Amino acid sequence: MVDQAHKDDAAVVAGPAPGVGLVLTADVIAPNVDDPATFGAIAACNSISDVYAMGGEPRFALNLAFFCDEHLPLEVLAEIQRGAAAVCAQAGVAVVGGHTVRDPELKFGLSVTGEVRLDDVWSNRRAQAGQALVLTKALGTGVISQAIKKGAASDDEIAAAVASMTTLNRGAMEVGRRHGVTSATDVTGFGLAGHLRNILRGSALAATIDHTALRLLPGVAAQIAAGHVPGGSAANRTFLAPAFAYHGPADMEHVILTAICDAQTSGGLLLCMPPDHVAAALADLRALDLPAAHVGHLRTCAADEPDAAIRIE
Repeated sequence: MVDQAHKDDAAVVAGPAPGVGLVLTADVIAPNVDDPATFGAIAACNSISDVYAMGGEPRFALNLAFFCDEHLPLEVLAEIQRGAAAVCAQAGVAVVGGHTVRDPELKFGLSVTGEVRLDDVWSNRRAQAGQALVLTKALGTGVISQAIKKGAASDDEIAAAVASMTTLNRGAMEVGRRHGVTSATDVTGFGLAGHLRNILRGSALAATIDHTALRLLPGVAAQIAAGHVPGGSAANRTFLAPAFAYHGPADMEHVILTAICDAQTSGGLLLCMPPDHVAAALADLRALDLPAAHVGHLRTCAADEPDAAIRIE
């Protein structure tokens, strides 16, 4: 029903019951914090999020561990799995097995299977011109993770980023269901702009982003100014440059474009919804303590614009 053709967050295949599909995804990340249990929790949130981004409910997971037992004690792996298991329990996901590979570089993630009604799949092909774009979390986890590696992140910046990355997108998905969302994506490695571009290409649309509505994690603007930008975020910006038309303040261009291209880990959901639902949806999201914001809208692409154009105002 949904495969890799439009770069959706997960695949959807026909399930065992009429009208119900299985949602299939896998994701693995390298550590971006020092504490093993926290890393496991972030990795689990990140993997499970792909099911929520399709409008589905996650059900089962397999652990995927890449571990160097020559340099790290097995207790570290146990702590990673403990953190992941806690998040899975919170999400109602049963961890039913997994696989471990000896690898010189530590990585961890999950393969997750969920369920979704086929009429309600939030694929990248189902966005509509005139819909509002609502982003449910603040941006900047990639920048803060880079600052952590450089020893430049403050305790408050780390705490805010960890809190964001360990917050499940389950509540955001449930709010989206109530407010007419037809398409969505979770903002992860391609950044806000990259994942938005996948929706635009899948639905043959363009978008306008309001830079004043974007929410950044504490310290992100200063860390960008200090040069603490991960390679993936810089690569995203270079790749996406032809799609951008920037009309914001000149002195903020570097910060804004870097933030919307920042490679996120366990980012929020970008929800495409009817504009008359935005106020109620934002109230519901903020009641869940999510820093949600109406960040733009979808529109038809003008004749003089490139494919999947993103205008920043």
